[in-house]
Amino acid sequence: MNRRLPSPLLMLALALPALALSSCASAPPPADPASPAARPGTCQAEPVQWAVGQPAEQATMARVWRESGAGLIRPIGPKQAVTRDYRPDRVNVELDAANVITRISCG
Repeated sequence: MNRRLPSPLLMLALALPALALSSCASAPPPADPASPAARPGTCQAEPVQWAVGQPAEQATMARVWRESGAGLIRPIGPKQAVTRDYRPDRVNVELDAANVITRISCG
C-alpha cells in the first residue's frame, strides 16, 4: 500500500478554477430597512403629489415615475380593472375621463 500524495502543482491546478469562480460572486450591498429610499425601486408617493390635477402627458408621467423612485408606473383609467397585488416598486397613477391625474399611490 504505497500511496503517493498529490503533487503541489496538481493541487494548485485544481484550486485555481475554484478561486477564480469564487471571485465572481458578490454580496448585495447592505440596505437600511428603516429607510425605503435606500432600496432601489421602492415607490414613494409623497414627493409626486404635485402632479395631481395635471394632465397625464408623457413628460409628466415620466417625471412622476422618476421622482417617485418606483421601478414601475401603472396608469389607471376610469373604470379600468386592475390586479389587487401590492408591489412596493410600483407607482399607481389614477386618471379621470379627461386624462387628468386624480390620485397617485404606491402599490
